[in-house]
Amino acid sequence: MDDRILRVSIQIRDTLKVFEGLYLKAKGTKYANPLQDECEIQIGNLSKSDRDYLITETSPFNDNEARKLIIVEAGRVSTGYTEVFRGDITECKPSQPADIMLTMKAKTAQYLKGKAVAHTQPATASLGTIAKQAADSMGLTLQMEAKDKQIGSYSFSGAAEKQIKALQDSGGVSVYIDGNTLVVKDYNVPMTGVLAFVNADTGMIGIPEINEQGVKCTVLFDTRMTIGGAMDVTSVIYPTVNGQYCIYKLGFDLSNRDVPFYWMPEGKRLDGKTPRLNSTTAQDDAA
Repeated sequence: MDDRILRVSIQIRDTLKVFEGLYLKAKGTKYANPLQDECEIQIGNLSKSDRDYLITETSPFNDNEARKLIIVEAGRVSTGYTEVFRGDITECKPSQPADIMLTMKAKTAQYLKGKAVAHTQPATASLGTIAKQAADSMGLTLQMEAKDKQIGSYSFSGAAEKQIKALQDSGGVSVYIDGNTLVVKDYNVPMTGVLAFVNADTGMIGIPEINEQGVKCTVLFDTRMTIGGAMDVTSVIYPTVNGQYCIYKLGFDLSNRDVPFYWMPEGKRLDGKTPRLNSTTAQDDAA
């Protein structure tokens, strides 16, 4: 049996501490737009010194603006870890003894809301140039997959995190942070080479649900699912949903001791806009 693996890394003082053997649970949502990804993490029986540090540093009465980084990674023994969430702790609460559970809430790029930037471009500048400038100012790597275009009289001043929305307002693109990467891609066009198969053989739970944008599924966690990527859905019971979708919202519910170890992707249908993608390798891996 291919056992699950889950770990959480937290910046405590000047050290990024990794926690694996304790009770861990992480539940959250990632977005392929300027909304901040969000996550709630539970950890059981941290040491008192670590617990006191986190509770104090994330208190609303604490004026310390130092970053409180947290990283969630999950996977299977055969494939190793993949990063699920990277963000900054915004809230931290302990439970009652005896087993003290620490519940933390976090958001992507929360620390960038406290960093002010100002940029001005010449009369016209390419979207790629503007995106690269924004990524550099946020300490991120740029993944530019959108068709480049010229933008006139671009200027920005304000919180660094708000540059994501300013870029998306250029029109026809999806702009978001995934881990340490600023992604800029065409709207409802999947990222290149990213395709996950969702069917009974790959661990789909129940049947897909049709929503206002396309479809929502629940599937056992694997490392091929990516926000902004494509998924190929096949349901024997509900064949009307069969087809390919661009993932615009990606929920996750992970635990190293409880039952959940799921992705919950939501996708917008690609049929009629792009041909059905092919990925022999991905299909073989999913079989």
